[in-house]
This record gives sequence, C-alpha cells and structure tokens, in this order.
Amino acid sequence: MMNSEKPDVFTVAQLNRATSQLLAEYFRTVRVEGELSNVSTPSSGHLYFTLKDSHAQIRCAMFRNQQRSLRFKAENGKQVIVTAQVSLYEPRGDYQLIVEAMQLAGVGDLQQAFDELKRKLAAEGLFDTVHKQALPVLPNAIGVITSATGAALHDILTVLKRRFAAIPVIIYPVAVQGEQAKYEITKAIAIANQRAECDVLIVGRGGGSLEDLWAFNEEMVARAIFASDIPIIAAVGHETDVTIADFVADLRAPTPSAAAESASPDYAHWLSHFVQLEQRLQSVLQRKLSQHQQTLDYLNKRLAQQSIEQKLARNHQRVEALERRLTQAMQSKLHHQHSLLAVKSAQLWQYNPAVSIQHYQQRLSYTHQRLLSASEQQFKQHKQRLASASQTLHAVSPLATLNRGYALTIAPKSGQIIRSTAQLNVGDVLETRLAQGSFLSEVKTINQK
Repeated sequence: MMNSEKPDVFTVAQLNRATSQLLAEYFRTVRVEGELSNVSTPSSGHLYFTLKDSHAQIRCAMFRNQQRSLRFKAENGKQVIVTAQVSLYEPRGDYQLIVEAMQLAGVGDLQQAFDELKRKLAAEGLFDTVHKQALPVLPNAIGVITSATGAALHDILTVLKRRFAAIPVIIYPVAVQGEQAKYEITKAIAIANQRAECDVLIVGRGGGSLEDLWAFNEEMVARAIFASDIPIIAAVGHETDVTIADFVADLRAPTPSAAAESASPDYAHWLSHFVQLEQRLQSVLQRKLSQHQQTLDYLNKRLAQQSIEQKLARNHQRVEALERRLTQAMQSKLHHQHSLLAVKSAQLWQYNPAVSIQHYQQRLSYTHQRLLSASEQQFKQHKQRLASASQTLHAVSPLATLNRGYALTIAPKSGQIIRSTAQLNVGDVLETRLAQGSFLSEVKTINQK
C-alpha cells in the first residue's frame, strides 16, 4: 500500500531505493541452498555467481573479505548453502544476494575441503614415496615445531631425554590452532631449513577436533613440509587423527611420543652396540698383533742366516756393472747426436739465405736499370707525339685562319657563327672577330647573291 506521504508517481530511482529498503528490513539474513553457476572472479577479487535450482535463479556477490572463511573452491555445479542479505542493485534494479558465508551442502564444509586438497596434492605427487627422505640414524640435533605450552612438547621432551639425552633439542614455538597457526608453522619450517641447525624435525600437536587440527590441513603448511630439505615427522593428534601433513611428511607418527621415539636412537641399544664393537676391535687388534709378531720373528731368523759382507760385495759388483753400462750408453748416445748434428748443419747450409739474397740483389739491380731505360724511351716517344699533335691542331685552328686575313662573324645573342645571309635580318648586331681583337656592326642591307 502506498503511504500518503509518498508521491503518487515514483521515479525509477525512488522505486528501486524503496524496494531495496523493504527487502533489507524484511529479509535481514537468510540461508539459501542452490547450485553454483556462472562463477567469476574479476581483478577486484570479489566473487560473483548465480545460485539456481530447477525452477529459478538469483544473482549473488561475495566480497573479497568474506572469502577468507571459504574452505573450498567455488566452482560451477557445486551444491552450496549461503548465508546472505537480500539486496537490490539500485542502478540496474537487479535483485541479488550479498553473501556473507558459504558452505557445501550435504557434506561437512571442512571434510569437503580436506578431501579436495588431498586429491589436488596427490595429483601433484606430494604424497609419492619417491620424495620421502630417510631419517638420520644418529642425528646431531632434533628440532620440534609445536606449541611451547602444549602437552605434546612435554611428551616429546620426556621421550627424547629417556632415549638419548645427549642429543640437543631445538624448539621452534608456534601457535597450533587459530587463524595465525598456518602462517607460524610455515615460517618455522622455513627458518629451521635456513638455519640448518638440526637433522630432523618433529611437527605436530596434541589431539583435538577437526577444527582444532585444521592448521595441519592447510595447503601452505603441506607445501612447506614438502619443500623442506630436513626430514619431517608429522605427529598431529592421536592415532585416529589424520591430516594432510601426515600424507606429505617423510614419516607419520601416530602420536607426538611416537614421533620422539622415531627421531631419536635408543641409548641402551647404542651403548650395547659400542661394547660389542669394542670387543670386536680388541679381538682384531690382538689377532693382528700376533700375526705381525710371527712375521717379525721369521724375518729376524732370515736376517741372522745371511752374511752382511757377502750382500755388500754382490751389491758392489752390480753397481760397477751398471756404471759401465751407463757410460757406454751415454757415449753411444753422444756419438749419435754428433752425427745427427752434422747432417742437420749440412741440410741447413743448403738453405742459407745469404746466397739467395746476393742473387736477388743482382736481379733487382738489373731490373732497375731496365726500368729506367724503358721510362726514358717512353717519355721521348710521348714528347714527340705531343709535338706532332700540337702542329696538327694548330693547322686546323680558327686562329691560324684568322692570321691569314680571314674574319669570324658571330651573332652575340645566340652565339651562332654566321655562314649565310639567310641567318640575318636588317638591324641585327653582329660581332666580328679578327686575328687581333673584334668589333660590332649593324646589318643595314642584305645581298642574297
């Protein structure tokens, strides 16, 4: 019904504004189930989609800040339940939902997110055994990434102290639940790898609900575990608790105490092993000592049986024989080298450049003389040809004709030589050149004969 205070005729903007206010007042917060379609995420980071069922559809918008609570990827075809405010986009008059939260319909939100991430990481090979690192048999230090105040740390330290108290333990305290937990765990793994101060890492916490353990189901934590150069034992919750971290880790322990058992050697076992090694070493040394003593006795007997003087005489003869052979070999080698040097010297003298230089100097002198003689002859010939050409040119030169009393008449404007009266008109000015100088004249009459 129309209020008497409102105008009888609405503008489009007024009608849309009034409708938007009515929708906001009547539908404060609603929960709607439907199927996702037309999902898009522009550069702004906001999420736009259509929620539909078999009979109808409605446009929806989920702003970037509200998407932090999403535990799954919004994709076309997924059945979801949204918590939203009913709104009207006034500029276009579009009826829409402003979504504040969204969860998968039918299956728990966290469980669905867990299953999706598990399938994704398994497809990428993060769970493959080929990537699993072996734990050190006797680590120099053991790192523990967990809460500094949790019972898990107490259990781990108790077991490590009992099994091998001499191994240092380095604690990287982090939050193990809550929004910041995934960031702190990821950072602690990176710091431990950067410092490289321990040989194995225990990452975990005590038991709890799926929500409490969720930090160990985050993708960034899984990828940090996979990228670690230090072997990692996952010890999250109790034996029945399973997280994504368990699949990626190099070893999954059912409890934090079991992780400490796996990370540390047994002191009593190693002590017993060392005692056995000591006994075996003593036995080997005693046997070797006995063998060497027998060998020494045998050598002493042989030495006593041999005469030192005879051995020295034999060795002296051998040295003299070797000395003679060495002298003969050196003399023979020296003679051979002298002969070879003489041959090479004779060959080298054949190619002595002094003989060739004298020969080429004589040829150069002879060639120089021929060149000078040929140049003088060519100069004389060209001089004679020039004189002859000059005489011929002078004979045909107009200047020679002028010297014999003839004149040359030219039309000054065109530069043409006057050869016929047909080229003249009365009144033309002509230039006449003589052997000495020239003069101008004007045509008064023309005689065609």
